[in-house]
Amino acid sequence: MKYSKEEVLQYVQEDDVKFIRLAFCDVFGKQKNISIMPNELNRAFEYGIAIDASSIKGFGDETHSDLFLHPEAETIMQLPWRPEYGKVVRMFSSITYPDGRPFECDTRNILKKAVKKAEALGYHFSFGAEQEFYLFNLDEKGKPTKEPYDEAGYMDIAPDDKGENIRREICLTLEQMGIYPESSHHEEGPGQNEVDFQYSDPLTAADNTATFQTIVRTTAYRNGLYADFGAKPLEGKPGNGFHINMSVKSDDGSDNMYYMIAGILEKVGEITAFLNPSEDSYKRLGKDKAPVYISWSKENRSQLIRIPAASGKYRRAELRSPDPSTNPYIAFALLIYAGLYGIQNKIDLPEETDINLYKADENTLSKFRKLPQTLEDACKTAAESGFIKEHIPAAILDIYCRR
Repeated sequence: MKYSKEEVLQYVQEDDVKFIRLAFCDVFGKQKNISIMPNELNRAFEYGIAIDASSIKGFGDETHSDLFLHPEAETIMQLPWRPEYGKVVRMFSSITYPDGRPFECDTRNILKKAVKKAEALGYHFSFGAEQEFYLFNLDEKGKPTKEPYDEAGYMDIAPDDKGENIRREICLTLEQMGIYPESSHHEEGPGQNEVDFQYSDPLTAADNTATFQTIVRTTAYRNGLYADFGAKPLEGKPGNGFHINMSVKSDDGSDNMYYMIAGILEKVGEITAFLNPSEDSYKRLGKDKAPVYISWSKENRSQLIRIPAASGKYRRAELRSPDPSTNPYIAFALLIYAGLYGIQNKIDLPEETDINLYKADENTLSKFRKLPQTLEDACKTAAESGFIKEHIPAAILDIYCRR
């Protein structure tokens, strides 16, 4: 349900809400927040709440440190792990300069612009997220270790799968917050888990992805564990993937799935620095079902993009290269722009590759383009890309590639 400002003010007054968290993400997608009291909420809606942004990477320095958070009423959620008495709610916020200008490093706003452009052209994108994470034990001081919570394998069950109850708690918490999981299971790695949740519009999907990581980390910590969303937490074991499912509908009813995929395949090398933004990201690619060759197929899990077996409203394309260290707002925005590029230019889809690329010979593999092999290569490709310069502010590209 989408709430208005007036409804939120009434809800806070009548439902014993004592703390309102104004949430936002830094340029890498890490969620931040500031808490305000109920009597400050009207001011937050009218004028915004000032923050010192100089300590947030990419948000400025001491000479220009003031930014304002503006809560968006429709994103309100109660945090169910906080006490019932003195409730805590959270709203995502847009970020502006003191004079009201949008802050260029507000990545949520970058996604809003992409959605607005697509809709102006008559196209409506939807996204679904599948994220993997490891559960590790804590040491006697409460610090994370690299000791997996269990030694179970793919889709194992209890008692081998010790994460079953953790995933259950995560899914129930998601439902309480209005985020509906589709499925959950143990993944291939020891202590590795996956939860998938329902399709939605791009902004909601990105908000839900950011919220999901918070829920998983909070639930894990409450159970004496650490949730690791890193691209490659354990050497020699499967990395964590962030499989992004997407589809597009048009106002005229035309089928643009293949054009969308073709656009993404053409631009994917240029956007990889944002889909795989850590050094560890490139230790994952090309191993344990994480693709490295630029190709597509139906159902085949060795491809960069596959079209899972489904029909009607469930038909979608799955991009398999991103990992959970990506900022979902940037990732979804760039995928929308790449999809639009394919649709508007009617890019021809390359021939389907229905072979197992993990077992193919060198002669076969030599015919395919590869994703960038290192973060340095990915950043060089992004820096030379007119597509990136058109859609990503120079300040963000600089932060990603010159840190």
